[in-house]
Amino acid sequence: TQQRGSSTRGVPDGGCWVLGVGTGLGVLGRVRKHNSSEWCRFVRSNPDCQLEGGFLDYLEGVFCVFPPRLLPLAVTLYALWLLYLFIILSVTAEKFFCPNLSAISTNLKLSHNVFSLTSPLHGVTFLAFGNGAPDVFSAVVAFSNPRTAGLAIGAIFGAGVFVTTVVAGGIALVKPFTAASRPFLRDVIFYMVAVFLTFVVLYFGRITLGEALGYLGLYVFYVFTVVLCTWIHRRQRGEGLPPPGHWEPEMPTDAEEQESSGTNSGDYGEEYRPLLPSRETSLHILRAALSPLDYLKWRRKPWYWRLFKVPVEMVLLLTVPVVDPDKDDLNWKRPLNCLHVLTSPLLCILTLKSGAYGLYQIQGVFPVWGLVTLVGSILAIIIFITTSNEEPPKYHCVFAFLGFLASAMWINAAATELVNILRTLGVIFQLSNTVLGLTLLAWGNSIGDTFSDLTMARHGYPRMAFSACFGGIIFNILVGVGLGCLLQMTSSQLVVKLEPDSLLVWILAGALGLSLVFSFVSVTAQCFQLGKAYGICLILYYLAFVCVALLTEFRVIHLSAG
Repeated sequence: TQQRGSSTRGVPDGGCWVLGVGTGLGVLGRVRKHNSSEWCRFVRSNPDCQLEGGFLDYLEGVFCVFPPRLLPLAVTLYALWLLYLFIILSVTAEKFFCPNLSAISTNLKLSHNVFSLTSPLHGVTFLAFGNGAPDVFSAVVAFSNPRTAGLAIGAIFGAGVFVTTVVAGGIALVKPFTAASRPFLRDVIFYMVAVFLTFVVLYFGRITLGEALGYLGLYVFYVFTVVLCTWIHRRQRGEGLPPPGHWEPEMPTDAEEQESSGTNSGDYGEEYRPLLPSRETSLHILRAALSPLDYLKWRRKPWYWRLFKVPVEMVLLLTVPVVDPDKDDLNWKRPLNCLHVLTSPLLCILTLKSGAYGLYQIQGVFPVWGLVTLVGSILAIIIFITTSNEEPPKYHCVFAFLGFLASAMWINAAATELVNILRTLGVIFQLSNTVLGLTLLAWGNSIGDTFSDLTMARHGYPRMAFSACFGGIIFNILVGVGLGCLLQMTSSQLVVKLEPDSLLVWILAGALGLSLVFSFVSVTAQCFQLGKAYGICLILYYLAFVCVALLTEFRVIHLSAG
């Protein structure tokens, strides 16, 4: 039988990718039974092969644009584009997403102090919602089709194993730290309850209305517990524990990070600074703000860095504002920030749903992007007239939220293209839907989490990033499964049937539960001192899990017929 599914990010298209459960035959294997000239016709005529998410149709490109003999060239170009997407994700997360996240935390008075429990609260709100929204949306769409509901759970479990092992272990390797004991125990316990609840659902093969509401209710209770624990800690700290000022915040020590933030002593800024202050023109401020590096730093960088990374930074500087609380002027650049009032909203509507909302015409006459351009231009002119180059306005903190949203949209757009390429490579190399969800889709869906969390750790906030590893995945599994099933019930019936299609689904669930138990026991045994040994163990655990999963997929490991 042929399975059909959604073509949204994170959910494999069964009809295009796989013929039957566990057969491992992809679309390429099916078409190779015929003449190679029929590849393109099959891809275009099969509705399950249409990629609705993303700006480029990679399947049609590899099977229609390139002749069969140039398939290796197409794979090479896709691999290079895949590498460039990784660069875009890295630059966006490090230089735009995380600085704005830090500015928002400062404006909301959420301390980054490593001994403060508000950092975990920050991790399970901003990072969890920012990183988890695409995954939850994918799960909601997957649950809209009963045949892909099991795949959605498999994808959520695969990403959960990856984040709680590779990403959490990477944080410990990048920046050894002391985990906050109570928040860690709270998150792991809630996560284990969510996994156990999913075990029960898979065992009975269905989700009822009460169970779907139970998923959402458990997440609401989790958020309530986080807020309550933080309030209790603050109250206890105010009644006798040392105030936050007695502790020194953990700061990044890597020289490259200091260079990227403008604090490197090698930029010779003081030497060439004029003795008397002078007013800079708006044009000069704009030109300087759009330069990722000064001349001396530019000469020190290798050619490939200038070729690949600088264009990305230029485009990001034009579309994403950055607020820096550590600077006297908060990184206020009046002409550039006024331009951001226009470019950031345009970016958001043109990347949301691959530009479908931006190109929509109001009453069939006026496009949405034209309305956004008109409103943005008026606001930009008003802000430019009512502000000065020297002093940021009182509402400058709003630009941090705008920058956070714009950088999140960049990450989401790049990750969507990356996942589509990974899915296309899965078709080319004839990977089944189970392996695709376990490896390529799980890795692709976790790209945003990986870059954001590891970057936060490198910038000196490993506790926040470590908390986001568990808080974000709790959001994905509880809200993704609960909301996805609940929306399906409103359109059909009050029971959603789940049919695990292979032993691999149970291995995914078991591996996730076992990794949580391992972290719960080992972190407690180490008195919450997480170092490189813990990180290495988690990564080795994930490698062993992947080996077992692949052996199971290729039926080296299987259940006996008796």
